[in-house]
Amino acid sequence: MKKSIEFMKRNYKVLLVVGILAAGLWSFIPSKKITGDDKDKMLIELLSFVLEKGHFSPIELNDEFSKKAYASYIESLDPTKRFFIQSDIAEFQNYELAIDDMIRSKDLAFFDLTYKRLMLRMKESKVIYTNILSKPLDLNDNETINVDYEKLPYAATKIDLDQRWRKQLELAVLSDITDKEDIQNALKSEILDESSATKEEKLAQKTEPKSFEELEKTARKTTESNLNNNFSFIAELTREDWFTVYINAIVTQYDPHTYYFSPEDKEKFDVSMSGKFEGIGARLQKKNEGIEVSELISGGPAWRGKLLEQGDVIIKVAQANEEAIDIAGMRLDDVIKKIKGPKGTLVKLTVKKVDGSVKVVPIIRDEVETEETFAKSTVVQKDGKLFGVIYLPKFYQTFENRSNRDAFKDVAIEVERLKAMNVQGIVMDLRDNGGGSLETVVKMTGLFIDKGPVVQVKPAGGKAQILPDSDPKVQWNGPLVVMINNYSASASEIFAAAIQDYNRGIIIGSKQSYGKGTVQNVFELNEFVRGNQYGELGALKTTTQKFYRVNGGSTQLEGVKSDIVMPDRFSFMQTGEKDEKSALPWDKIEPAIYTPLFQNFEKVIANSKKRIATNDNFNLISENAKWINDRKEDNTISLNYTAYKKEIADIESQTKKFKSLEKYKNNLNFTSLPYESELIAKDELLKEKRERWHAELVKDIYMTETLNVLTDLTVLDTNKPIVKTKKDKKLKEKLASK
Repeated sequence: MKKSIEFMKRNYKVLLVVGILAAGLWSFIPSKKITGDDKDKMLIELLSFVLEKGHFSPIELNDEFSKKAYASYIESLDPTKRFFIQSDIAEFQNYELAIDDMIRSKDLAFFDLTYKRLMLRMKESKVIYTNILSKPLDLNDNETINVDYEKLPYAATKIDLDQRWRKQLELAVLSDITDKEDIQNALKSEILDESSATKEEKLAQKTEPKSFEELEKTARKTTESNLNNNFSFIAELTREDWFTVYINAIVTQYDPHTYYFSPEDKEKFDVSMSGKFEGIGARLQKKNEGIEVSELISGGPAWRGKLLEQGDVIIKVAQANEEAIDIAGMRLDDVIKKIKGPKGTLVKLTVKKVDGSVKVVPIIRDEVETEETFAKSTVVQKDGKLFGVIYLPKFYQTFENRSNRDAFKDVAIEVERLKAMNVQGIVMDLRDNGGGSLETVVKMTGLFIDKGPVVQVKPAGGKAQILPDSDPKVQWNGPLVVMINNYSASASEIFAAAIQDYNRGIIIGSKQSYGKGTVQNVFELNEFVRGNQYGELGALKTTTQKFYRVNGGSTQLEGVKSDIVMPDRFSFMQTGEKDEKSALPWDKIEPAIYTPLFQNFEKVIANSKKRIATNDNFNLISENAKWINDRKEDNTISLNYTAYKKEIADIESQTKKFKSLEKYKNNLNFTSLPYESELIAKDELLKEKRERWHAELVKDIYMTETLNVLTDLTVLDTNKPIVKTKKDKKLKEKLASK
């Protein structure tokens, strides 16, 4: 069984659950291949048992549970209420309080009903929008549309549904028309430099502006094309895909992070956690004409071979010397399965090049690293001091092969590289980092603190286990600032909490982090069934433990509160674990025994708060956040062209003052480290990615203030000894008087 953290090996309760589950299920050994309804029923039975025995806080299957699962499922099928009508919902509601009973009896009647009805309604909807968009729309009526779909009732009849579609389509067309008019006006008023303008720009400026009728016709075609692409994607979803939606409406009632992965989704999850896979190293996307290469992954076999290019359309796929298979009409996921394969094997792609020629491109598959997943660093000069910034998108780890790279190893390497450049402070940027491996974050925290407890992990009804950093070595003992935001979650919160509890550095960012204080295990479901009569069953990620800071408090719901709060556009929005309907509660346990550092950050924090309070850009961000919050209930939009244009103009007028935020630049020079500069010289794609990242940092006001804080930290009196206790007040006072 694969687990999300190695520390779970010590959790005998979880292992016992697995043993009981396996023994219970192995008593059922089918004699033939099981598919369809029988496989689905087995999956429901299996998931129910795992959740009952293995979840941190199992819940009772009753009418209240059924009601919540029902609401979640129906909303996931039709979030904008443009498929079902009230008679459908009335029929579905017969099952609203029966899902718990249907789980016990493995009854699929409700799923079968909703699946078949959805397929029918989607087929009808395609006819509806095709008919509406086949002729000019009347955009002069004084109608409005309410886009608060959550509060919107379902259409009473099919005629009402037609009208709902018409309004949604009119809104899409109005939006497209105004966008095209803005482009026309911009080109009309702009004076192009003839020496540098492209042919397209020169032609566009010389072309007569299109009439409203022409723009409306073009907008209808664009809208129809977008819908056709969307419906084409949905049409590729199988009954198994929709059954996964049904299953997850059920299991997510236990908590937001309990989730069922179909076999395909599990594979994607593994890749996201490890940052590696075996294949050709190309990203593909479905286009009208087929499967198109959207990007070559830097360093991958396709990139190295230089025969496959962005924009190439794949026509056929052949394995080694086998006959090529025409992939026309094939699902994107199925094409990807044929192209991916073990390292060292040959795949031949027949592609239509951008110039129209057709070529066969042979590629030897290899291990591919998704570079965007991994830690990266940069250096910057600020006030005569050199600082390092390490950006970590997630706490990744390859569980199958511990010799492969993981976030701990990579960050350790980046720290050493920065030390070699004599940086005077380091920023750990964990913004938008959703977490990852618990083992990895514990070891990574140890790079910055002396040995001691990092986090406490507690199973349901069990005793808390302390996960320590046992290595007394501190790789970086200089100034440290950790950046977080509303979407820094899980392992990110463990790291930030430990740094804060040890008083090792300053936490800066949003008011608080996401607030995910739970630990999940990933259970491979095939491990519990003898034989392979069911085929691939996928996996269940379920919450088995909660983690707690060394000070005893949970990060669940409350997250980690920043020492320095910087305003952001989402300051007043409902974000984070606390806004999840099925989130587990906050609690606290006994603190661990640990020794915080005596470092007085009060002056640094106070200086930063003064800068933020008097900074025009931060004040503008706060004003923008309040404006966004005030407008969140304004969900009615005019479908009259003139009124719609006025609404858009009014909004643009109100937001004009906020546009200056887009022009902000800190005029700092972020540069790659020497080793990476050598790679960039040979890799145009990597060069482009780093230039884009550095350009974003130049426009990042949050990074600017973070570097100001780091500058202040470097001027603290470093001659005073550090006291590793907060209990010896007399010694503190004595040191302070010197």
